[in-house]
Amino acid sequence: MPLTPAIEEPQIHESAQGPRVTPAASRTAQTPRPVPGPRPAAVPRPGRPGPARPAPPAQRAAQATPGPVPAVPTAPSVSAAVPQVQLIPASAEGALDAAEEAVDLLLDTGRAPGDILVLTTGDPHPWAAHELSFGEAAYWALHDAGDDVFYADAAQVERAAGRPVVVFAANGGSAESVAGSLPVALTRAGALLIVCGDPTQINSVLGAGV
Repeated sequence: MPLTPAIEEPQIHESAQGPRVTPAASRTAQTPRPVPGPRPAAVPRPGRPGPARPAPPAQRAAQATPGPVPAVPTAPSVSAAVPQVQLIPASAEGALDAAEEAVDLLLDTGRAPGDILVLTTGDPHPWAAHELSFGEAAYWALHDAGDDVFYADAAQVERAAGRPVVVFAANGGSAESVAGSLPVALTRAGALLIVCGDPTQINSVLGAGV
């Protein structure tokens, strides 16, 4: 009789309940993990742009202030520089020779060849005619290089870039072409504009006292 209760006493039910409880607890722990993950991540995002937005404009303003500071003094210095105008009286036939003498004098006084632009209103300069024989692309490539004195037709003055010295030879052409190209030549001259031509015609365009 005492043997029968000893056989019934093994705690089989307790050991079976133990493993069943542990997987149930692990399942309940896995289910809430993905749920709170994305929710708190989405909540702080709308709050971050509020304080973050004022910070970058403060940095951009600090970076922008040093940029325009050097540009501001540079602009008025260029605009304030008014080129000097010199008139060399010459006929239409002698205007080109007078321009050549002016170029030689500029080079002798230390002007760099790339600082000089010569414009003609009549027949082109022999150098320009020679270079144009190789094509306009090669001709204007010499202009862009800026290494030597450049000779161009005054009718194309708008295509030419500005140089410190511009020599304007009124060696022919109509009065309208001279009146139209001479003011543009003045804007191309950075420091000096030398005009070789009829003083009466030149003064009528640029004003008396030139």
